[in-house]
Amino acid sequence: MKPLFRNADCIELYVSNLDDGIRYYCESMGLKRLWKTETMVGLGMEEGVTEVVLQTERKEMSVDFKVASVPEAIENILNAGGSVIHGPFEIAIGKCAVVKDRWDNKYVILDMTKGKYVTDINGNVTGVRKNEL
Repeated sequence: MKPLFRNADCIELYVSNLDDGIRYYCESMGLKRLWKTETMVGLGMEEGVTEVVLQTERKEMSVDFKVASVPEAIENILNAGGSVIHGPFEIAIGKCAVVKDRWDNKYVILDMTKGKYVTDINGNVTGVRKNEL
């Protein structure tokens, strides 16, 4: 069986202010700002593809796993005894859902079926580059 999870896409952390979070994690922890929206900023680590995403919307930490297709992943999760808490729903780059496994571990799954973020020179998200067929 092919693994359902492609990689850990990100660890989401709540911050009350993005600029304060950027200063803390970039200046004090050495992370690099990759992209930014009104409510989120993606920070890169020296090694690996997993990002630290600071966000101001939910006061909780979350682990996000990238999958090829959220609808197909949901089917696998349900068949294995897991459940869907929320979704699937559309996001700028694809689809997303919040799920639980049989032991009540909650996590997010997302796909990039619409494309990748496009950023300006400062890392501000300006759009989405659509996937080529």
